[in-house]
Amino acid sequence: MNTKIGFVLCERMLSSGLSLPIEMWKAAASSYLAEQRTPTGNVEKCTFRQCRPESILTVKTIACNKNPIPTHSSFSITADATLEEESDYDVIYLPALWRNPRAVIRKHHDLLEWLTEKAVSGARIAAVGTGCCFLAEAGLLNGKPATTHWHYFKQFAHDYPDVNLQAKYFITQSQNIFCAASVKALSDLTIHFIETIYGKSVATHTQRTFFHEIRSHFERQCYQEENTPHPDEDIVQIQTWIKENYTADISMQALADMAGMSLRNFSRRFKNATDMSPLQYLLTVRVEAAITMLQTTNLSIQEIAILSGYQDISHFNRQFKLKTTISPGDYRKTVRAKLFCA
Repeated sequence: MNTKIGFVLCERMLSSGLSLPIEMWKAAASSYLAEQRTPTGNVEKCTFRQCRPESILTVKTIACNKNPIPTHSSFSITADATLEEESDYDVIYLPALWRNPRAVIRKHHDLLEWLTEKAVSGARIAAVGTGCCFLAEAGLLNGKPATTHWHYFKQFAHDYPDVNLQAKYFITQSQNIFCAASVKALSDLTIHFIETIYGKSVATHTQRTFFHEIRSHFERQCYQEENTPHPDEDIVQIQTWIKENYTADISMQALADMAGMSLRNFSRRFKNATDMSPLQYLLTVRVEAAITMLQTTNLSIQEIAILSGYQDISHFNRQFKLKTTISPGDYRKTVRAKLFCA
């Protein structure tokens, strides 16, 4: 496995959208290799060179040419590769630009064509702030959701009327095209990418390495084109009931009876509608409730377990760790390190 990440460079770019994701990706690769180590401290079936992060991760900067590119931070960067030299990226990042982005974006026709080719090939393309205008100018956001820096909402809507601007969201997704409104949102998006490639435990470790707080979960803050409400009204009613009664002792048979279906048919329809089983959905609702209480209350872990629908704290701890990869206690320490200091 070798994941290839590309960072597009252009004049007047903000370097913050470059350095932080690169450091996060490299930390994730190191964490992933550490996870693969055997009890003897060696990585199975790999040489020393193969055990280094570079063996599973390639990070390159890309530009139209290899001339030094001035950034807004007053230093210049020379790209590792040109658009013509590289092709098969797994993830491509587009930077935010300082002030009005139109002058820069509209003179980079070669880059717009290249982005279209990469989008068609299936590469994930992530733009941050005004860098989302690259995607809009290339036509990759027509009829699709997008976001950008809050200061440019009005101009963005005027320049790209065919784009479905989602001003209330910090991240949007339409298949393999992603927009992030800020560097913070871009870091959350990067954690999501890391999780899809290296797994949840590596993503969580990377997250806790770079941020003292647990970052917002991707699905909670992302507007996804595909996430339209499903049409199964019977299942919607059961979902609503679960959210209102998750603390009760709920059996799957009781839910099926409530829906007027056999257990087998109910389970099938629920999975088709929500992409998870009824039990998985119930457990997810309970853990989400526990997360909120851990973030916002002084309740003990035992009290939170009971209020989340668990009478057995050991079972609660196991389910919480299964969903988040860390214990409830460790989660609280991470997200609320200084909230209740004397």
